[in-house]
Amino acid sequence: MISAFLTGFFLGISLIVAIGAQNAFILRQGIIGQHVFYVALFCALSDVFLICIGIVGISFFLNNFISQFSDFLFGFSALWLLGYGVLRLKTVLKCDTTLEIETSISRGLAPTLSILAILTFANPHVYLDTMVLIGSVSQQFYENDKISFALGASLASFVFFFSLAYGAKLLAPKMQSPSSWRILDFLIALIMFTIAIKLAYAGNWL
Repeated sequence: MISAFLTGFFLGISLIVAIGAQNAFILRQGIIGQHVFYVALFCALSDVFLICIGIVGISFFLNNFISQFSDFLFGFSALWLLGYGVLRLKTVLKCDTTLEIETSISRGLAPTLSILAILTFANPHVYLDTMVLIGSVSQQFYENDKISFALGASLASFVFFFSLAYGAKLLAPKMQSPSSWRILDFLIALIMFTIAIKLAYAGNWL
């Protein structure tokens, strides 16, 4: 059981540790201190939900779905990420970045989670990682070992997302200058554009 648990935990960590659109959004929310707990909880529970679906066997059907509609999913995701990247670039180019950060246009919880839901569920890779890959790997375990594997993978999501969200606050003292925020927003925009281009290529849109 311990071996299955550790397999699930480290597999889960390895799949979500890479900085992507979702993680970049969580990082920014953590730094500005808006809805940090709910953002981390939403991401962790979303992962757990998809992991559980994959482990109980629906990964087979989802794999067929992604194969049939992958071009549309990749294209839609690429366009959305491009739009989000443009918004971050607009922040970089503004002259009143300090004022904007200090007064920080506060989004309500619902709009924030809506953006996060799109970043999470409009990314085809989240299904490939959590449902198809983790679901497939889980098939080597049986009964209690499979439950342990699922718990390990689920715990990995909670550990990672809460660490990312609350760990970002440690950067807050360094983010008091406009130049620091411009660099962060530029890096986030760059990440968005990079992922969008890769998705567009994968979906045969480029």
